[in-house]
Amino acid sequence: MSTITDLNELAALYGTPKPPSLRKVVDRMVPVYRRWIMASRFCVLTTVGPDGTDGSPRGDDGPVVIEIDEHTLAMPDWRGNNRLDSLRNIVQDGRVSLMFMVPGSDLVVRVNGRARLTIDPDHINRFDLYGKRPTSVILIDIAEIYVQCARALARSDLWTSGDQSDDLPTLGDILKEVTSGEIGGAEFDTEEARKVRESLS
Repeated sequence: MSTITDLNELAALYGTPKPPSLRKVVDRMVPVYRRWIMASRFCVLTTVGPDGTDGSPRGDDGPVVIEIDEHTLAMPDWRGNNRLDSLRNIVQDGRVSLMFMVPGSDLVVRVNGRARLTIDPDHINRFDLYGKRPTSVILIDIAEIYVQCARALARSDLWTSGDQSDDLPTLGDILKEVTSGEIGGAEFDTEEARKVRESLS
């Protein structure tokens, strides 16, 4: 097995990056990136902690983040399963990456920076949704923003390959198998669907 362990070897294998891939990076919100990010209702939040990394899907009814200023984004943390993987990492480390996606577009916009968690009422109240508010808000200090080329999503044909969800195991199926039947099954799926509907109304 040939494992690359040296940065010079890696650079020799791939060569130098082309100018556009370097020039596309900014350290703050600018109009074109603002327009793109504000159109995104979904992103993946990646955090780093003492036990490793965590990638968490985040979605909202409207922009998944809001802009506090050109250097700061805010993301609500709506109640979920209370594992708190992302939040624990943010409290202990703070390094974060966000990958924003918009259905139909093969581009991805990425933000890297540092995050902190707040329960300040001024930030909490920004996200009032039908009388509900998030438990906390993640504030992201932007270090860099850049667009990712379209190859990955185009190669996967993500938006146009058709709905394949009928072929996938449900949450109840997965839990039933990994817990040897202690949790999960069809009744779990029915109850979970009810909870999701109620939490969004």
